[in-house]
Amino acid sequence: MKIVAVLYPGGPNAKDTPELLGCAENALGLREMVEGAGHELVAITDPGDELDSHLPDTNVIITTPFWPTYVTKEKMDKAPGLQAVLTAGVGSDHVDLAVAAERNITVAEITGSNVVSVAEHAVMQILTLVRNYFPSYEEVVSGGWDIGKIAARSHDLEDKTVGIVGMGRIGQRVAARLKPFDVTMYYYDLMHLSTVDEAALGARYMRLDPLLRACDVVTIHISLTPQTRGLFDRQRLLSMKKGAYLINTARGAIVETDALVEIMEEGHLAGYAGDVWFPQPAPSDHPWRSMPNHAMTPHVSGTSLEAQKRYSDGISDCLQRFFAGEQLDRDYLIVDGGRVVGAAYSYAYQS
Repeated sequence: MKIVAVLYPGGPNAKDTPELLGCAENALGLREMVEGAGHELVAITDPGDELDSHLPDTNVIITTPFWPTYVTKEKMDKAPGLQAVLTAGVGSDHVDLAVAAERNITVAEITGSNVVSVAEHAVMQILTLVRNYFPSYEEVVSGGWDIGKIAARSHDLEDKTVGIVGMGRIGQRVAARLKPFDVTMYYYDLMHLSTVDEAALGARYMRLDPLLRACDVVTIHISLTPQTRGLFDRQRLLSMKKGAYLINTARGAIVETDALVEIMEEGHLAGYAGDVWFPQPAPSDHPWRSMPNHAMTPHVSGTSLEAQKRYSDGISDCLQRFFAGEQLDRDYLIVDGGRVVGAAYSYAYQS
């Protein structure tokens, strides 16, 4: 059996950093296990011609979300023996799930592997925006000391109203980390938390549009589906409280690219941060790179070394079960037996 892992390049010193599991050089730490079981493991970084050259006899593709490759119908057409696509991380919307289901290709991701990492990143970016951190840092690097300029856009998070859009594994962890800041918290999700859980997290349910009008900070933690694509369009962005902050560590396509740029240039929002883009990887001239008052990062929130260990262990478990002809962990399955079964992909947005 041939397994092809399409992973990011770790650089010349990757071999000296074995904890950097997610790079091609270290191949998720899988080589010994895979080859010991009598199978072939190829780890590459090129999603183009190099990947295509391997596809005719590939049985399993492993990739991280959106980078380096999209597993499209065209890629699957070139891989007649493809049996499984495994996402080293969370989120399989870079895979054509309908085609995978039609061809009975198993799709799995390592659910829960990066929830702590993404939640911490989201809280960091909230504080980065509210406290006006990056202009402060840039002032130091440039040799300046203009306290007034920085302080004019710096606020306390305490007593602000925060809205969490999507109260799943990540949203709940964000709420738990924000509670000690003494903020007022609301959340929107298709499924309400129990009264006990709401009390424990300090968050109350509110429908989406009223939440956007009420909140000083909004952080997005929903899946990308046909219903949520472009959910934050120009009208919805304008409906947000003037001077509010928007954070998106979910998926870039949930926010309309050009509409956000216009809103930021008009000064309606005080800041935007996140680490997800559309498309990914973001081209050098992507307008979010140069729009005012942003605190963007590349898609790294779920790639802490601890998260890489968790999704490496999960991929190893999937492969061992696959080699043995056993069912994969049900929590990991997105497409199984010719059907889309992952809960994250059954959501439908309701206004």
